[in-house]
Amino acid sequence: MASRGRPRTFDPDIALRQALDVFWERGYEGTSINDLAEAMGIASASIYACFGSKEDLFRKVMLLYGTTSGAPPRQALRDQPTARAAIHEMLRATADQVTGTDTPHYCMLILAAPTGAVENHPVREFLADLRRDMFATIRDRLARGVTDGDLNAPAAGIDAVARYYTTVVQGLSLQARDGASRAELEAVVTCAMGAWEALTV
Repeated sequence: MASRGRPRTFDPDIALRQALDVFWERGYEGTSINDLAEAMGIASASIYACFGSKEDLFRKVMLLYGTTSGAPPRQALRDQPTARAAIHEMLRATADQVTGTDTPHYCMLILAAPTGAVENHPVREFLADLRRDMFATIRDRLARGVTDGDLNAPAAGIDAVARYYTTVVQGLSLQARDGASRAELEAVVTCAMGAWEALTV
């Protein structure tokens, strides 16, 4: 049986990447369907047919972001042999990501979130869940360090240390958006790692 309708005349993967660029530049609330249609080079009807609503498209975009530009900090947490090295490289990877030459200078998880309209509450919560997952990932890496024996159980508690470094990650994004250079962020990373010994005794 022949399929109905005309075949797609665009590549959904390319279109999704183009949508990512728009959302990253303008944030969720600052991006309209018309903006997306223009950037993606397709009609708004095709966006709805292929990706669903603006919110559906944004959620797909964030999944793409998490596996591309947003991936290096998490990879650093996984790959480094000790908890200290993992946190250090995570911060450095974050600083790299938010000061890249080809992308806006901030993390989408931090600064693409909507702030006003009640109808955007699900998107705010979606992004908050992703940020909470980053905190959990940092906490789990610290716990792994305790299990592996390269980190003593911190007196302040693993959650407190994880929340501190999560806050540093988020602060790097804010600083980059406001114009801080990669070198200036490296100084912040150095200060944050200077606190490691005090935090993990």
